[in-house]
Amino acid sequence: MTGTLQTRLRGVDHAAYVTTDAAGTIRFYRDVMGLGTPHIITAKGWGPKDHPDFVHFFFDIGDGDRLAFFYYFGVDPDPAMPRPDYHLAIHVRTEQDLLDWRARFEEHGIRVIAQIAHETIESIYVRDPNGMIFEVTRPLRELDERDEHDARLSLEALLDVLGEDDPTLEKVWRRKAELIEKDHENGNENENKDEKAEG
Repeated sequence: MTGTLQTRLRGVDHAAYVTTDAAGTIRFYRDVMGLGTPHIITAKGWGPKDHPDFVHFFFDIGDGDRLAFFYYFGVDPDPAMPRPDYHLAIHVRTEQDLLDWRARFEEHGIRVIAQIAHETIESIYVRDPNGMIFEVTRPLRELDERDEHDARLSLEALLDVLGEDDPTLEKVWRRKAELIEKDHENGNENENKDEKAEG
């Protein structure tokens, strides 16, 4: 492997924040700013048993960098209430790079909080001296148009559910299934029209 461990860092993967207004956040970054939505993660809990269900959605801010937000279901939007941590994620290219960073942190007595393989990335997490979570992440695969399509459907489902009383992750998943079914039906209708036009 060439280069020092530091020179194998590839810049910011994403900066992540918590939003209590997911609909407004989506409309601002997607609709007003026109940023693409390359990926979204939906999860039941996370780590500790009392961790709330969440969606973690990403906006493309150019050059492979992303701005990300967490929306937690059932969390009081009171701004005085403590909220989950913000974090900064730096990307590396390979599994070996990730393991080398883990080893470096451990050599310096820095506890690795977790190593998690998400849907499309694998990450390690540590805390800096300020208590901020710092993530080093590597791709498990490249994102493509299927991920963008999935993100679009997931965000539409989230926006629909946020307009209802008592939004939950299960409601988002049900609504997304309806949108997928509708999308599939529309795709079949378009294919049938194309076949008739050719025939």
